[in-house]
Amino acid sequence: MNFTKMHGLGNDFIVVYGERELPAGADQLAIRLCNRNFSIGADGVVFILPSEKADFQMRIINADGSEAEQCGNAVRCVSKYVYDHKLVDSTDITIETIGAGVQKIEVQVKDGKVVTARVDMGEPILQGLQVPTTIDSDQVVQHPIEVDGMTFTFTAVSMGNPHCVIYVDDAIHFDLAVWGPKLETHPMFPRRTNVEFATVQNRAYTDMRVWERGAGPTLACGTGACATLVASVLNGYSDRDSIVSLKGGELFISWNETDNRVYMTGPAEEVFTGTIPDLA
Repeated sequence: MNFTKMHGLGNDFIVVYGERELPAGADQLAIRLCNRNFSIGADGVVFILPSEKADFQMRIINADGSEAEQCGNAVRCVSKYVYDHKLVDSTDITIETIGAGVQKIEVQVKDGKVVTARVDMGEPILQGLQVPTTIDSDQVVQHPIEVDGMTFTFTAVSMGNPHCVIYVDDAIHFDLAVWGPKLETHPMFPRRTNVEFATVQNRAYTDMRVWERGAGPTLACGTGACATLVASVLNGYSDRDSIVSLKGGELFISWNETDNRVYMTGPAEEVFTGTIPDLA
């Protein structure tokens, strides 16, 4: 099995193209390959598969073996892969996901290679039970949540996968390792959740750090950046167009008032290629 190591702002993936369907034992394969000390190392394995609805389908297996419904950084990497490897000949690309349907991507090309991609991330889901949370409310905004004697307030957003956005005084130095896993697995989130800690610097710039469900602390999260922008608009903290700064770099996020869709623009990079000798 051949693979390509790719990343979007440091959120890194082992990208596999050529399978006809998700391989049996993909969960255990991802656990083995994503180990940074004993294998290739990554936040997840991304399989580029055939699709009847789009140019390709994307399936994402996290480092812990769980499957992600969607991933904004991964979809940019997939778009770069299929364009750079001449699997498509248009700069307008469609990718099918299991959680956010078919996504439309417009890639920007320099010297025949994709440098950035603008992704239509779809409409945010705000209804509490659909995110999902255990809260039956049209919107979950600044809702209290208690863990280990500490009370936070969070805003819930789904971008095809669940997010819990919490505003703190200093997101850059916030202790992700302590609070991230406890909030990810809190009973208020039936399918666990991604956790974003955000600090709004001004109406067009927000610092965010993320604990990703199934992967832990990552350098970037595209859906998390989108969820953070949506949450900031709901709370009155941000304009609808904003830069979200992550540990690995910046994403430009826009929540269009006309069509209610969120658009994400950012880079994707190919790092190296290799061969996995044994799937057993």
